Amino acid sequence: MKRRMIILASIAVLLLVGLTVYMMLGTIDDENAGIDEPVTDIDPEPEEDPVEEVEPTMEVVAEDLGQIWGIDFLPGTSKLLANENSGSMFLIDTETLEFDEIAGAPEVAADGQGGLLDLKVSPDFDDDNLVYLTYSAANEAGETTTQLARASLDLKEQRLNDLEVLYVAEPFMDSTSHYGSRVVVRDDYLYMTIGDRGDKDFEDHVAQDTTNVLGTTIRLLQDGTIPEDNPFVDDADVLDEIYTYGHRNSQGMTIHPETGEIWQSEHGEQDGDEINIIHGGNNYGWPIATYGYTYGTGQDIGVLPEEHDDTINPVHYWEFGSGGFPPAGMSFYDADGFVDWKGDLFVGGLASQYLAHFRVTDNGLEELEPLLADEGWRIRDVTTGHHDGAIYVAVENGSTSIARIAPEPVE
Repeated sequence: MKRRMIILASIAVLLLVGLTVYMMLGTIDDENAGIDEPVTDIDPEPEEDPVEEVEPTMEVVAEDLGQIWGIDFLPGTSKLLANENSGSMFLIDTETLEFDEIAGAPEVAADGQGGLLDLKVSPDFDDDNLVYLTYSAANEAGETTTQLARASLDLKEQRLNDLEVLYVAEPFMDSTSHYGSRVVVRDDYLYMTIGDRGDKDFEDHVAQDTTNVLGTTIRLLQDGTIPEDNPFVDDADVLDEIYTYGHRNSQGMTIHPETGEIWQSEHGEQDGDEINIIHGGNNYGWPIATYGYTYGTGQDIGVLPEEHDDTINPVHYWEFGSGGFPPAGMSFYDADGFVDWKGDLFVGGLASQYLAHFRVTDNGLEELEPLLADEGWRIRDVTTGHHDGAIYVAVENGSTSIARIAPEPVE
């Protein structure tokens, strides 16, 4: 009996010791939770708010302002500057839809494709109040050329002051076509396109003659002087201001918001319209390497770009027989209104009468569903409103001058 009691007592002690050890190990495990094993009892990460689904809705912003050629927003505002071809400049409040004419615009030669053309608001506008303008101007003989100027915009007085001509694209010519005339600002530099002025001598063409600036992109400092690091400054056969050459008539130019690359849209002769990425020091082929053909005859002008080793191929083109586009102003979408479109490229179409929509891919450009295809408008320029996420376009035909494509929430 006594022996049985001893055995039972021993068992009880062992059970008590085991329970104590178990509880101690549990405490250690609790202290080390999340080190050797995953923690399963903490609150999950909060879910992000779902992106609101939107659809594009077209609205008219300004009517009866004439043929608007270039548009650009004052930084951080809803106010849009617009150049009208015959020589007027307007400031449009895209929220109230009120507009005022800005006095002091330069005198222009508004014949043919000429007139008051592009504009670009200085990225430092809050500090310097500068606006850059391109336009066609005439000499005493009535010949014309493309000019670049800058002026200070006085918002209170609604006028341009201290207009300064920064560059005159020599030579003046007896022509009213192909002024090119887009301008962008990147870092300390100004870039401007200059057209070939309609030259038809495809055997000895001005765009391949680097002793003049016709058919080029030029690069200047913001005061109009020539940068010492321009690609051809050490080449006696090329003008120092030339950045690229071999262009026909580039009427669109924009800067990729992430890469900083300069993109251009360029007219072909008959079809052969192009979109190019611009890098300094290169020949872009016109007219020795092109997808375009002669008007009316459909005959070759040069070889195909991929058959010419010394010229740069376009990133996108409209082949002969496609009906062409031809392209005008262009802009990358970098606002928040259309989330699915961020980083996409929008290009205005003239004869095609729609706004082309492209997605940048590893293989170039993928063309998506066009916008405004049912309006019958020539799309001259396009830009983004960062204050409202909308896309703004300058259009020709009918009474509409400025329209916007706004992100409308889907019910």
